Amino acid sequence: MKFGIDRLVEEQKLRAPLAGRRVALLAHPASVTADLTHSLDALAACGDIDLTAAFGPQHGLRGDKQDNMIESPDFIDPVHGVRVFSLYGDVRRPTDEMMRSFDVLLVDLQDLGCRIYTFVTTLLYVLEAASRHRKSVWVLDRPNPVGRPVEGLILRAGWESFVGAGAMPMRHGMTLGELGRWFIAEFNLDVDFRVIEMEPWDPGAAPGYGWPLGERSWINPSPNAPNLSMARAYAGTVMLEGAALSEGRGTTRPLELFGAPDIDARKIIDEMHAIAPDWLRGCTLRDCWFEPTFHKHAGELCNGVQIHVDTNYDHDDFSPWRLIAAAFKAIRKTYPEYELWRDFPYEYEHGKLAIDVINGSSILREWVDDTSSTPAELDALACADEKAWTQARQPFLIY
Repeated sequence: MKFGIDRLVEEQKLRAPLAGRRVALLAHPASVTADLTHSLDALAACGDIDLTAAFGPQHGLRGDKQDNMIESPDFIDPVHGVRVFSLYGDVRRPTDEMMRSFDVLLVDLQDLGCRIYTFVTTLLYVLEAASRHRKSVWVLDRPNPVGRPVEGLILRAGWESFVGAGAMPMRHGMTLGELGRWFIAEFNLDVDFRVIEMEPWDPGAAPGYGWPLGERSWINPSPNAPNLSMARAYAGTVMLEGAALSEGRGTTRPLELFGAPDIDARKIIDEMHAIAPDWLRGCTLRDCWFEPTFHKHAGELCNGVQIHVDTNYDHDDFSPWRLIAAAFKAIRKTYPEYELWRDFPYEYEHGKLAIDVINGSSILREWVDDTSSTPAELDALACADEKAWTQARQPFLIY
């Protein structure tokens, strides 16, 4: 299987339109070719590409910033001598100076298929800037590692943020190339846009179901995205960033588990099965113990739940967003006074609870906190949104 970067490097005819134009690259550590050469090195080695700048998203071009909300500086690449601009430093949107450094921006980012993953928003921001500055944007497409399934509530108007670029559900089921096409139509952007497509990509093929398992190496696109299991669970477990529970940062299985020193994981699992057994299909839940070395509950022994999506994984049934919603509800029922929600400026959004910023509305939190609410009520809202998004995205699908 060839990703967009592989085809661009191998096929000179694809590079021909770049002749005489200044080229920049937006990339991170997972931006590599099939032989694991970083895309910046691979493009520089082509000889017919005038590489004049590079950009890094959240966590940096090098992926060296471990935690969330840790900014990266600009720097000069020591090998190629080009300026590397940070899009998660002093600014989130490209400045006029940055835009003057190139004619064509190549975007080569491995996404996780989740609205909150900030590379999605960075793509929108560079498209908007390119529209204003009359620049070209090419997406060198990569797989959505969690395939086509759609899940979660659509972001409501007024809740846009750096973790919510537009009115899409938590799990969008598109590649970045496809999302670029949707952004251009949704925001009425006038931009010269091209997708260098993968050949081939079958998002429903086992055993990877989106990721070409056995064909391509997994490289962390961000420091706490270490494997395919995390990617599959992420559309649910990312909500834990807005809760007092640990999401496993500071352990070897970040965003595949959750827990805290003051919960009984077996009771929570039992309550989850009692509340919404259908929401727990497609995976196996196991109670466990862990002690984070940093972040929430660092140095404390936590009782928790690990979500296993390997031997019992069902691509069509697994619903990580609903699973974590059930976990929140189980904790609220088991420990009614538990201080579940963290109150801090998540991704610099002030005056809003982090859980609401993450979900793109207060709907899920209010459902959790309402002792009379039922799974059927949340399911009805989510199903309507999922159906609407599945229809809305259809014209923009490539594969």
